[in-house]
Amino acid sequence: MSLSGDLMELREEDIRKHYPAALALLEGFDHAPRIAAARVAEAPERSPGLGTRRRFRSTTPGLVTRRSEPAAGVHLLDRIGECDDGDALQSPRQAALAQALRRAIAIGLAVGEAFSEASGLSELKRANLEAALPAERRAGFAELLAAESLAVLHVTANAAAWLLAAHQGETPVEIGPVEEVLTDNAPLALQGTLWELDGILADVAHGDEARLVPAVVAWAETLMEAVARRSGAPGLAAFTGARWRVAADELVIQGFSPATHRRSGALTMSFKRPEEVVGNHIAKQQALRLSKMLMAYDFTRQMNPFAELGGFVFTFMGDGAPGTGKTTLIQMMTGMIHGYCEIAGYPFRYRNLSTESIDSYQGKSGQNAKSFVSEVLDPAVIGFGTIDDIDQIAGRRGDRQSSAGQQEITAVLMESFAGAQTVVRGNCTFGMFSNFPENVDDALRQRAGARFLVDGPQSREDYIDILTLLLGKGHDIPLGKHDLYAAQELQQAVARSYAGHSRPAEAALSTVFTEVEARVGPLNTLEKLGTYLRAIAEADPRFTGRAVKNVTDAVKVRAMDFDLPDDWLEEPERFLFRDYETKLGMISELRKPVTAEMVLQEINRYADAEFRYAGKSDAAAVDDMVREMGLRERAQKRFLERGA
Repeated sequence: MSLSGDLMELREEDIRKHYPAALALLEGFDHAPRIAAARVAEAPERSPGLGTRRRFRSTTPGLVTRRSEPAAGVHLLDRIGECDDGDALQSPRQAALAQALRRAIAIGLAVGEAFSEASGLSELKRANLEAALPAERRAGFAELLAAESLAVLHVTANAAAWLLAAHQGETPVEIGPVEEVLTDNAPLALQGTLWELDGILADVAHGDEARLVPAVVAWAETLMEAVARRSGAPGLAAFTGARWRVAADELVIQGFSPATHRRSGALTMSFKRPEEVVGNHIAKQQALRLSKMLMAYDFTRQMNPFAELGGFVFTFMGDGAPGTGKTTLIQMMTGMIHGYCEIAGYPFRYRNLSTESIDSYQGKSGQNAKSFVSEVLDPAVIGFGTIDDIDQIAGRRGDRQSSAGQQEITAVLMESFAGAQTVVRGNCTFGMFSNFPENVDDALRQRAGARFLVDGPQSREDYIDILTLLLGKGHDIPLGKHDLYAAQELQQAVARSYAGHSRPAEAALSTVFTEVEARVGPLNTLEKLGTYLRAIAEADPRFTGRAVKNVTDAVKVRAMDFDLPDDWLEEPERFLFRDYETKLGMISELRKPVTAEMVLQEINRYADAEFRYAGKSDAAAVDDMVREMGLRERAQKRFLERGA
């Protein structure tokens, strides 16, 4: 049953019918390992006929394709019972683990069944059982069996990690790689990975119940990573292109992305009030409005009216010199969203992608970035993701000084922010911040739908306000003739700031503007505005159709140039808890008309930023070339002196 768009309900009866098969796997089966070697040596026999196992030795996955160990009996329920130092009774933790594993396997089998029906694999299975499978379809049959195996393995591990999160504890466990990943068919794939889990428990959790659940969670997470590395295998479209929801567990299954819980964790950030942000008037106003826009998200429809009406900012770039207030802006916006979510009882999740996400292990940086994006995108929460100092985290393509990890992060962010499968629901926003935005890849920078120039205090009044604010109250210095914080009144300050964009600020753009205005007159029609856009593109080829889209998105935001009334957010019944259609109608009534002046200001505001970035980038490139030429000249001189 479809819930919303591509989200499907995985029915409880479709899961529970796989309970007997799941329980049978936990009770016992025989498995002859084909890739991995056994992890334990001389393990105590738990039932007649079970031999001992040798200590783990590493092998290269994929090189061993035939039986390398004799068949061994796997009894996971018995193994779980051994992890309590001989207690004859099952503990609550052991019972919870057994229940979670049974349900995780059943969920994996249910998704595998749904995949088989959607991909046509079920029909091929029936034909194969009847010995009626055409020869030309055997290769496709094998591909779909492998795809089903990968889907079942990942969903089983995903569900196990999700269900056991509350029982995990803080005990650290190292298990090494998971290698017995088989893709002949789903039942064999489950037997292979459960055989390996059995060895892991015998190796790291025997007699130590505190390590039991952490070991299983570590196995699940490692298995997900191992399977996700094969996500490019053929035949997976029916799995990666669909999303399932397990209502009883509040679990959303989305391809090879690990599920993330609603709870956001404790926020240790020091929040800032709006009045503590001095200057940055346009950036502050847009951050405040975006915070309120997020709260219009409808969890039932999984859509935000602002996203449907076209006034929602999914990604934005905040740039400015060091010390101008980017961190303060992040603290203010996070505090606003967190406060509104507490009033409404909505789950809120804040995540920051930092330089710690860059990993020397191939593919790990991309996985870290994908995990960051997936956690913020989670449609079950209100999300805010920040990438501070993005010029250090995401590398420019073609830049020899960028590491492979930085390039991986760039690729993930580009695909996530404006890729073929990007869906903007309006439950989250991403902010990229940088002191040197000219060092950010051009294509990634253009994926920022809005530009926040974080220029800090500008006027005399701004500096008096920030001095008074930072000094606090521990002094007796008189204020003097000054209306404290009057310059920070947003409506007037923003109006002045927008008016300043009626003409360009950058010299190169101003030349283009003057030439076009002299040729066609005042830019007050779509024809004249389009002529201006074309002239900008001729002056800077990086000003493409995506730039025009960002400008029009900014104009739509200006059409939403209103604040949601405070009582709509402070009293959730007035707006937040209303149905989607009612919210849409209430917002539509507040929308303002679009004017030519508004469009011109947004063109200038966006183009000013691009010309500013391009100028700094070109200047930096020239400086680098001059430095290289100087070094080459010095090296040549030293070489000649050595020869003499």
